[in-house]
Amino acid sequence: MQTMIDVQGLTKVFTLHNQGGIQLPVFSGIDFSARQQECTVLFGESGSGKSTLLRSLYANYLPTSGSISVRHRGEMVDMTGAPSQTLLQIRRETIGYVSQFLRVIPRVSALDVVAQPLRERGVDEHRAHQKAGELLERLHIPERLWSLPPGTFSGGEQQRVNIARGFIVDYPVLLLDEPTASLDQRNAATVVELIQEARSRGTAVVGIFHDAEVRDAVADHIYDIASQSTIVQDGAAS
Repeated sequence: MQTMIDVQGLTKVFTLHNQGGIQLPVFSGIDFSARQQECTVLFGESGSGKSTLLRSLYANYLPTSGSISVRHRGEMVDMTGAPSQTLLQIRRETIGYVSQFLRVIPRVSALDVVAQPLRERGVDEHRAHQKAGELLERLHIPERLWSLPPGTFSGGEQQRVNIARGFIVDYPVLLLDEPTASLDQRNAATVVELIQEARSRGTAVVGIFHDAEVRDAVADHIYDIASQSTIVQDGAAS
């Protein structure tokens, strides 16, 4: 199985320029890798930098130092030094990301919100809508809501739309930031199924899961940010 993400010596320090340049260290010296068909769970207490690390993997944050290499079009690309056009290409083709919250798009239907990543890849509208509908149905979003903007939905419904959007493309790499946080047990189980199906297709998954039951169901490796060590599912440290 190929390595899809390789992180070496990653350090992130936020500088608060509007407060006299105060520096807030988040994490330092992070080393880990994620491989095809495996799920790596980022673990740590609240405030340990899990979400910041995940956003760094998606190039939302520029690390202070270190490297993040992602296998894109068959080659490892260092995202910390890649031009913006390459980063956009990697996001479109290689890395999917499910955040904790759906960024609501005014007046755009839930069906179109979910289908958009496929449409951007050149898939025709009918096929994209068909797959979007299948995912929304699996995530128990009633068909009567598909034509409505997600901004009118409850928080849990919005998150399910967000998850459907993230899973609609078979990305080689998938980043998940607490995807089941606002879901009931039935929908959390569906997300576990989607993750397992993605892994079986060869996807490398990196995620944050506060629900211990979900975490145990999907994790091949657990990376503890505090100790900077990786634990495999059977408990043996590597």
